[in-house]
Amino acid sequence: MHTERVTIEDAVFLTTLHLAGPIGLLALHGGVEGGTAELAREVAARTGATLLTFTQPEGPPTHIPSTRMAPCAPLTTFLTHTTLTISLHGHNRPTTPRTIYAGGSNRPAARVLATALADSSFTPITTLSDIPHPLRGLHPDNPVNQTRDGGVQLELPVQARTTHPVPTDPEIPPRKVVDGIVAGVRTLMEREGARW
Repeated sequence: MHTERVTIEDAVFLTTLHLAGPIGLLALHGGVEGGTAELAREVAARTGATLLTFTQPEGPPTHIPSTRMAPCAPLTTFLTHTTLTISLHGHNRPTTPRTIYAGGSNRPAARVLATALADSSFTPITTLSDIPHPLRGLHPDNPVNQTRDGGVQLELPVQARTTHPVPTDPEIPPRKVVDGIVAGVRTLMEREGARW
């Protein structure tokens, strides 16, 4: 496990990188989208996936869009090492508080994760036209799409990221969501190396 401070657009981040398997769990906004870093850590620990989280240990939380997350050394290492990325994000759409959006460029992998999350008590959506445009994660500059096989951007509502909707420390991801993503990652690992 390697930690490193990086500065992106004047915001200071603490990155935590653990190189392991070819599938990577990424939490770019662990400092502002509560529970995403914790969820990524737990899934990576249970599956042997590679892990990279960004948190903000000091100052007011700053949300930098994924497409502007500069290719700092930890992110470059992560993207070089992994073949497929699962990027965890948070959404706060009041009209869809029980919906998980599965965007990103790897549509077959998105469907695998959605199927694995079907019993999580949340509704996974994979049809791109049903995903709000800002949550689709399709831009080529988005790190989720920059590994060999692209990736899946999971946009999770608050209650799918933490059992404490009011900010608290530590964040504890819901067990059914953790189990669902773990099952999906394991299925993807079994398929790793196959043509998508």
